[in-house]
Amino acid sequence: MIAAVLVTATLAALMGLALTLAERPTPRREALLIEGLNDLLPQTQCGRCTFSGCRPYATAIARGEAGIDQCPPGGERTAHALARFMGVAPRPVDPRFGQVPATPAVAWIDEPACIGCTKCIQACPVDAIVGASRYMHTVIAAQCTGCELCIAPCPVDCIEMRPAPFDLATARIAGR
Repeated sequence: MIAAVLVTATLAALMGLALTLAERPTPRREALLIEGLNDLLPQTQCGRCTFSGCRPYATAIARGEAGIDQCPPGGERTAHALARFMGVAPRPVDPRFGQVPATPAVAWIDEPACIGCTKCIQACPVDAIVGASRYMHTVIAAQCTGCELCIAPCPVDCIEMRPAPFDLATARIAGR
């Protein structure tokens, strides 16, 4: 009688363990999930989601460590696409992570005021700013994602955000 109870308890524990392991995604499946999520994100690498870029944010979503509502640059469209992809209910972008931009914007440098300190170049996650030390800098609008990370380090406040010229690059960012 005791042997039967022990065998049954052992089998139940093994089945529970098997179900737990089966629920976890395999490394290959997790990699595909991360890749799919990353493809849906706007690739601004702005860090507003509290992660260092879009791929780390996609990884956190795939592992259940972050919500689908942390990407202001992607806006509602991206939040809904992430929800569809993950099979969860859509949620609006959480305002704690910043405002959803009404229109795509790019950085603009007032070149005569620029002192060429290179702090904006170092801050830009997508290398959209060109220039050299002690020479004026400029923004390559087609590469700028509008993350605003270059504004704060500028010691002379010569960088501002302006509406992006509408072309194929900004259409990709705007999701149009």
